Amino acid sequence: MISRCRQYLREHPSAADAALGCLCLVLAGPGTLLQFKGGVDVPWWPGTLVAGLGSGALLWRRGRPRTVLAVTTVCAVTVGILGYLPTILLLAPLLAACYTITLRFPPPSAYLYVGLGIAAVIAAALLGGPASEPLVLKTAAPAAWLLLPAALGSLARLHQALLTTERARAEHAEQTREEEARQCVAEERMRIARELHDVVAHHLALANAQAKTAARLLHSNPVQAQQLVDQLTATTAEALREMKATVGLMRRQDEGPPMEPAPGLAQLPQLLEAFTRGGLTVAVTTEGTVKPLPPGTDLTAYRIIQEALTNVTKHAATGQADVRLAYLANRLRITVTNDGPTRTTQSTAPGYGILGMRERAQSVGGHLHTQSQSGGGFTVVAELPTT
Repeated sequence: MISRCRQYLREHPSAADAALGCLCLVLAGPGTLLQFKGGVDVPWWPGTLVAGLGSGALLWRRGRPRTVLAVTTVCAVTVGILGYLPTILLLAPLLAACYTITLRFPPPSAYLYVGLGIAAVIAAALLGGPASEPLVLKTAAPAAWLLLPAALGSLARLHQALLTTERARAEHAEQTREEEARQCVAEERMRIARELHDVVAHHLALANAQAKTAARLLHSNPVQAQQLVDQLTATTAEALREMKATVGLMRRQDEGPPMEPAPGLAQLPQLLEAFTRGGLTVAVTTEGTVKPLPPGTDLTAYRIIQEALTNVTKHAATGQADVRLAYLANRLRITVTNDGPTRTTQSTAPGYGILGMRERAQSVGGHLHTQSQSGGGFTVVAELPTT
């Protein structure tokens, strides 16, 4: 029953203000019976009438709190001048107004308004009460009664500010989590796009080279042309297999068996063999002590070599390329070089091979730079951390 009443008053603030005003009016009746000893005997009805005016003003305490504070202060001053003892019963409307002021206004303004009200009530009590009465009843008691709701209003305002801050912090945290999730999705899509680019560009370049060579040898050397056609079939099958494995990363775990391990430098001989079938001879030189690499660095090294050799196949008029792997103290330096001039092609659209290699190197904490040689040729140098 009590919870229902609270819920109703919370949903109907006007009814709550009316109930508060009625309660203050009821308290004013007994309050008019408390008067100073030795003073003039004052009838009950003037104090009740003035207290009723202050109680009625509480109906507007939410919309006009300063006006209500002024009205209730005037009523409290009036009952004090008439000779009534300023107790909590007669000061109830002013107490409610002080609570509302400190709840709705910042501390400097609220304390100023409350302080002026307390000073006015004390001054009225000093003027209306007999000189023989103790000063405590005229000063300390009214000040204590009025400071109590002011303190409660300040605490309620701080509590509301704390709840608002916590709510804003929770909303910010939720928004941050959503942004991080979107960023992770975008990074994963970019990673898969790089994988697809490397796979498609590499195998299509090899298939194109093998098809051209087979067409050139079709009449002069049919046996070798047939071998190249067979190798072309194996190249396209390998491309389909790697594309299926890469696209399969986007599936849920329960949609199929785990994917095979990502390629690394351990698969470098198979990669070079595929380029050899496409007509590109690759010489590999290893310097330093070979050491195991982190999975991300291993995959990045493999993809950089694959993309660099693919670019040689597509853009360089040469059949020779050099790959040098230098294992240093805490990094791996990869150098891919070719000495042939750049082959002119019909396509003028810019590629993303070098950009993809640079992004791959940066993703594992390394860096990559390229350089065109003066006498023709191109060099790709990447340094990747090994720890």
